[in-house]
Amino acid sequence: MSKVGKILAIDDNEDILFSLKLLLKQHVELIHTESDPELIPKLMKQETYDVILLDMNFTKDAISGQEGYHWLNRILEIDPRAVVLFITAYGDVEKSVKAIKAGATDFILKPWQNEKLMATISSAIKLRKSKEEVKQLKSKQKELNAVLDQPFNDFIGVSPEMQTVFSTIQKVAVTDANVLILGENGTGKELVARALHRNSSRKDEVFVSVDLGSINENLFESELFGHVKGAFTDARADRPGRFEIASGGTLFLDEIGNLSLPMQAKLLTVLERREVIRVGSNKPIPIDIRLICATNMPILQMVAEENYRQDLLYRINTVEISLPALNERYEDIPLLAEHFLKIYAKKYKKSFGPLSKACINKLYDYSWPGNVRELQHLMERAVIMADDNNLQPSDFQINTGHSQQSDVELDSYNLEEVEKNIIQKVLKTNQGNISKAAGELGLTRTSLYRRLEKYGL
Repeated sequence: MSKVGKILAIDDNEDILFSLKLLLKQHVELIHTESDPELIPKLMKQETYDVILLDMNFTKDAISGQEGYHWLNRILEIDPRAVVLFITAYGDVEKSVKAIKAGATDFILKPWQNEKLMATISSAIKLRKSKEEVKQLKSKQKELNAVLDQPFNDFIGVSPEMQTVFSTIQKVAVTDANVLILGENGTGKELVARALHRNSSRKDEVFVSVDLGSINENLFESELFGHVKGAFTDARADRPGRFEIASGGTLFLDEIGNLSLPMQAKLLTVLERREVIRVGSNKPIPIDIRLICATNMPILQMVAEENYRQDLLYRINTVEISLPALNERYEDIPLLAEHFLKIYAKKYKKSFGPLSKACINKLYDYSWPGNVRELQHLMERAVIMADDNNLQPSDFQINTGHSQQSDVELDSYNLEEVEKNIIQKVLKTNQGNISKAAGELGLTRTSLYRRLEKYGL
């Protein structure tokens, strides 16, 4: 069995140190012993110890343990994650409690039993390893966030519509207000949610994203609220739900419009009570989350049609942020295209010059039904397939055909008349359903309403 762990033992009794060294050298990777506590800072600077065994009483004041508490504080100042085990011959419950409250991990009485001492040290080494793993994970997460979660990363624009969105994010992020993000697929709703989290007081806590559209209704409660062992056939262990995991941080519920009415009722109960009850349990668990929701569905129309609970809508949209479609912010297309060009050129180790005017014009000529996500994928493909260092319009595989043209008889070549005729035909085909017509035309509902008003339809 391999030896694991580095131990530092400090005690003014040389016999104690000799006994510890004799016992521990058989089991641990390294054991240092020292009788002078004044050398602790120097020793900790030279080596990183997994466990420090610290005598509670040195030469003066040999019963109260004050010297031990003093050196415990010094050790924790040097290394806040240090695992310290107090050693004393004058142990009692009161001193044990005080030692733990002061930051010690455990308490060992002299004389000790070897097996019990080794079990305590083994547990302490595991605790130290766990602390180091948590530190590494937090460090990696911080570095990852620095790369992925820069302010408005991949979420840029100079258009008035986007400036309004940015301004709203900055105002709302510092609060704990619930936010509802509306927008078509591919407009960047999760990017808004992450920007709100990054700029909030919860930025150092967890951000949990849940795609409600992908959760089976039978598993809704288990996924969101958790379950206990034996709650159902496959529940082999207790499991926290997304609400518990997100507690203290931000919970992002994407596709909130996809919930059935029974699921809406269950979600509303949790939001009102600020607590969850795991499936198979009756014990309420308090939660503390900042809730952000998003949908691409016409949720106000759904409320009017009684397909969505109005009380739930009130609960989730203290503040509403509407994202414009890409065809409503054309001035941002060159900026976004260059942004993605740089990202994918670096990813695929290629070098490209700025996009030509011909390339930009081709991007302008497209309606972008898939919004920014479609532009991102287009730029990635262009970078991969390009033959030289300057992209050409032919590198952009865009289908600019319009299926409606063959079905529309053009009585006029006046563009406004053509647009009016197409809108009328699509509305008729969709029996007046604004959402379906807007989707088929590649417009937002707002854009279609403006055109209806313009043409008096």
